[in-house]
Amino acid sequence: MPTLLYSYSKCSTCRDAIAWLQQHGIPFEERPIYTQPPTLAELRRMLALQDGELKRLFNSSGLEYRALDMKARMPALSEDEALALLAGNGRLVKRPFLLGPKVGLLGFKADAWSKALK
Repeated sequence: MPTLLYSYSKCSTCRDAIAWLQQHGIPFEERPIYTQPPTLAELRRMLALQDGELKRLFNSSGLEYRALDMKARMPALSEDEALALLAGNGRLVKRPFLLGPKVGLLGFKADAWSKALK
């Protein structure tokens, strides 16, 4: 399984993550998160790697999250419903979203990525 990086080209944090991966010689396959969001299977895997904390998968500071009033809706959503929303709308997914054979990372913090990927 290749390391997948879902990102948005206009996101500076995503660009920082890409630069970091390249500087550290870590091969990855980049996918556009808005037009090709993570699959349900990938989201389930990421959820497991995030200790089942569903909220971590959401871009809670994004415009779409606020427009859909996700803060109020989240408590009533089942896991399946929440994952279906994420799989159908990449704007709701926390980015960058990196999923590798043994790692799942959301957002970019160089120290955390160094620890997880080295």
